[in-house]
Amino acid sequence: KVGRHLHRRAFLAGAAGVAAVPVLLTAGDLRAEPPTAGDPLGFTPIAPSKEDRLITPEGYEHQVLIRWGDPLFPDAPDFAPDAQTPEAQKRQFGFNNDFVGVFPVEGGPNLLLVVNHEYTSGEDMFVAYEPGVNRLQAEIEMAAHGGSVVEIAPGPDGWRVLRDSRFNRRIDASTPMTITGPAAGHALMRTAADPEGRTVLGMVNNCSGGKTLWGTWLTCEENFNFYFANAEQAQDASLKAVHARYGVSKKESPSRWEAFFDRFDVAKEPNEAFRFGWVVEIDPYDLTFRPRKRTALGRMKHEAATTALTKDGRVAVYTGDDQQFDYVYKFVSARAYAPSDRTANLDLLDEGVLHVAKFHDDGTGEWLPLTIDNPALKGHFADQGEILVKTRLAADAVGATAMDRPEDVQPNPVGGKVYMTMTNNSKRPAPGEPKGADAANPRAANLNGHIIELIEDGDDHGATRFRWSVFLLCGDPAVDLKTKPEEIKAGLPTAATFYAGYADPSKLSRIAYPDNIAFDARGNLWIATDGQPKTEGIGAPNDALHAVPTEGPHRGHLRQFLSAPSGAEVCGPEFTDDGRTLFCAIQHPGEGGLTPNTISTWPDGASLPRPAVVAIRRTDGGPVGA
Repeated sequence: KVGRHLHRRAFLAGAAGVAAVPVLLTAGDLRAEPPTAGDPLGFTPIAPSKEDRLITPEGYEHQVLIRWGDPLFPDAPDFAPDAQTPEAQKRQFGFNNDFVGVFPVEGGPNLLLVVNHEYTSGEDMFVAYEPGVNRLQAEIEMAAHGGSVVEIAPGPDGWRVLRDSRFNRRIDASTPMTITGPAAGHALMRTAADPEGRTVLGMVNNCSGGKTLWGTWLTCEENFNFYFANAEQAQDASLKAVHARYGVSKKESPSRWEAFFDRFDVAKEPNEAFRFGWVVEIDPYDLTFRPRKRTALGRMKHEAATTALTKDGRVAVYTGDDQQFDYVYKFVSARAYAPSDRTANLDLLDEGVLHVAKFHDDGTGEWLPLTIDNPALKGHFADQGEILVKTRLAADAVGATAMDRPEDVQPNPVGGKVYMTMTNNSKRPAPGEPKGADAANPRAANLNGHIIELIEDGDDHGATRFRWSVFLLCGDPAVDLKTKPEEIKAGLPTAATFYAGYADPSKLSRIAYPDNIAFDARGNLWIATDGQPKTEGIGAPNDALHAVPTEGPHRGHLRQFLSAPSGAEVCGPEFTDDGRTLFCAIQHPGEGGLTPNTISTWPDGASLPRPAVVAIRRTDGGPVGA
């Protein structure tokens, strides 16, 4: 049954090719051949690596554009790893960069670079880390969260940071923010410090994000639950159940900020956690714009917030809830986008309908509305504000499809198909068991992850129904070809990888843990990974960036473009409009080794590795990947 949704026609065409390939490949081998005529990807793929360096194909170069601690302002101090202060960090580039976006600066070639700073790992920041003991370290960590806006300018030697730009800005875990939309002012959003329930300090664990058509930055709070403590001490049983559904720490939190700030202690302030887990909208052009938490988009572990226009001109926002057995969502605005009135669009995301995806085994699906008039929710939630604060519980109630860690969800600007990464789910049971493998999540103990391709009815992002199929079942095709040839020929997804039916596994790179994605101007899908070093099934190489055509004869021909340094993941791939620069965030180099770090000295050759954003370009000046 599942095989029908692996692009069956493409699979049958590819199966003949698979049968003709001699089963002589060593697991993970790749024929790194130059591209042929008509190939939409014009680079020679690189081999997986475990080296502590950033590797790109022949004919490419990269520069480290900005790293943790680099000054953002003329008066900001240089980075001093042994003399960090909260005041310095608030004026320096933050830690663990994730989402990367670029916006044009009017009147020239400069860009505004916006970057999320997802989380801190104190053991990688301080020589002697003392969580819950050292208040200064906690304040530095809070200052290292959030995001950065920085103007960059092109030059003959690459891009450079303009420290004197009027646009440069840091947002952190203490920046005042406005709560907007249906949950603003709700009883669940009120605290002792904010009895109106409309203002909150800061954003945390901002992972991926998106950009709007009107030039604002959507930054997504993901694993906010790790910052709150003592949920088991909550007095209200119903609130305790909500905190449990979101994974709020039962006892002390990993960061131990609650030792210094009562708002992170659920026993002392039970509602503060409800004020996190939102999509935050920021205007990178306006320093006076107070960041706005858009509650109409729901509360969850947001991985992305990517936008597209519906056929009647409204705005759709796609997002994934990054946890095993959670859901994929789509918000559709009530009002239409106004191309000639930017100000009118600044509140566009406060009114509309949030939907959650239901995937049917026949390859169809529907977007279920999470509204108070939905019979499945009416009577169980008091109002729309409560539904949005408790989005996961509402999605449970309407019977959404529990997915394998849905992360990035993005429409392809070429053709409009929507691609969804499912990073992994080691806890997925066998088919027939509760929450067992199903058509949309076809592998039990899904260690490698997969990607779904979705087509909205009528090619309309405002549609409430869709068709879907599996685009990639990640893993190592060479292993499957050698050990499971009959399963591959039969199209059994529980035993084999699947690369959109591409015929020759010897030309395919291995991949696992797909995370962030992006598209180039030709509609090729670029996939950043987070977790490949944990996956022995593909040889545990470093994380990477891969590219794969989505249409034509090379559809499914996935090749590796970049290898990250040891311990690092690749995040937030972003192309310039002319395609001549590809920006990527390299997050947490050195993570996963001993404490203190023993596996990475990237990017400076020092004992303290530093997360950084890199800019990649072709040495001949042509478009990246072409």
